[in-house]
Amino acid sequence: MPILLPKRLVLDAHVSTGAVPEFIDIILRLGAARTSAYVCCANAHMLVEAHLHATFRQLLNHASVVTPDGSPVAAALGWLHGRPQPRVAGMDLLPALLTEAAARGQSVYFYGTTEAVLAAMLARVHRELPTLRVAGYHAPPFRPLTPEEDAAAVAAINAADPDLVFVALGCPRQERWMADHRGRVRACMVGVGQAFMVYAGLEPRLPLWARQLWLEWAFRLCLEPRRLARRYFVTNTWFVWLLACQLLAHWAAKAPAPRPDRPRRLRAQPRFRRHFAARPAPVLASFHS
Repeated sequence: MPILLPKRLVLDAHVSTGAVPEFIDIILRLGAARTSAYVCCANAHMLVEAHLHATFRQLLNHASVVTPDGSPVAAALGWLHGRPQPRVAGMDLLPALLTEAAARGQSVYFYGTTEAVLAAMLARVHRELPTLRVAGYHAPPFRPLTPEEDAAAVAAINAADPDLVFVALGCPRQERWMADHRGRVRACMVGVGQAFMVYAGLEPRLPLWARQLWLEWAFRLCLEPRRLARRYFVTNTWFVWLLACQLLAHWAAKAPAPRPDRPRRLRAQPRFRRHFAARPAPVLASFHS
């Protein structure tokens, strides 16, 4: 198994650190080794879910790679651990992995969303990456699968024998699906959520300068206010509060210990007196002379 990237603690979750090319390389090497592993793209919402729910925290911490998907998560890694960390968003990771997989001759599988979205994704892949090997794709129904349906989906994925399986079922469903299928799916599973829609060209994305100003949340809120209002106004507020508490505790632990107080002058007086009391003669002799 390839050596994984180091992880650092943000709230209660361990998030992987490193340069963007390192993330791309380790994920593709996990796929090439046919390691049954999974990759989570962690934003503020996901870390709050991990803080509130122990089972979700456990599956997130067991992921082989946890990318700092959101800008606040990447910034928190820098503040807490003293080294700048670039954002590794699922929307950027998906096209980068597809491009590098084509260059390395590795194959991919798409699992999730709808047939229309998958068709638009495949059209872009054939247009921009004609050498990429797409081993297969499947859009499962928007309900829990029966054991028979799930077994058939796993058998189809393993028969296609991909290096990477991109999963888009929405958070936290896709993370639970990947954790439940580790050891059953012989590939590296990557949860990328809304990245399918963006890659397919069915949902716009802000330009880079706006993303660097942390405005992407506001843009997505305008697109899907009913679905995202609670996440951004409640869950993200929780994230800010919890992170502030962690930062204060972290900085307090790193603060230098206070130096002991200097001796007071009153405590020095006895020694001063003893010093002169030990030599009264020279002082008196000089006085009478």
